[in-house]
Amino acid sequence: MCDLVARTGRLQQRYEAGYRLVAGCIPFRCKHFDESSNDTSEKVVEVLMINSPSGPGLLFPKGGWENDETVEEAAVREALEEAGVRGVLMKFLGHYNFKSKTHEDKFNPEGLCKAAMFALLVKEELDSWPEQSTRERRWLSISEAADLCRHSWMKDALENGFAEWYSKKDINSGEEEDGPPPTSEPSSPEHK
Repeated sequence: MCDLVARTGRLQQRYEAGYRLVAGCIPFRCKHFDESSNDTSEKVVEVLMINSPSGPGLLFPKGGWENDETVEEAAVREALEEAGVRGVLMKFLGHYNFKSKTHEDKFNPEGLCKAAMFALLVKEELDSWPEQSTRERRWLSISEAADLCRHSWMKDALENGFAEWYSKKDINSGEEEDGPPPTSEPSSPEHK
């Protein structure tokens, strides 16, 4: 049984200019291609996706950004609640706008959402987590994840945000050429 509890409801949700503000992440890990810990073996990246209880295809963890947390805290919380992972935010990937039929409400009748997406280096995979009864997780290559991704905006975040950034980085060096992730509300070009 999980001692953690997922947040629910919309009373604490943030809205801006007609958009529901959402935070999410692309959880990832680096593995040695030959499964050894040999430093000379090729390293591959895998991303973690989860199923959606409301339909086919796979998703990255994401959810409402609430009034009592930073966008970074919201992204980390969603990864824990939905995918059962803890880690370190490595990079802000951008804002991605989308329309959601399931998020139409009195505060947002058109269902417009603006997601701040991050790359999350997974350090711990929990055996039990708040939404494990409705979520299954799968580690996939970037190409497999792109093929199975339910939403085009998430595929864009994966291919044009995460994969582009990751291809230029040595994640295991611990160096961040762009500096640390933002500690307040991020600013970035919009992705549509």
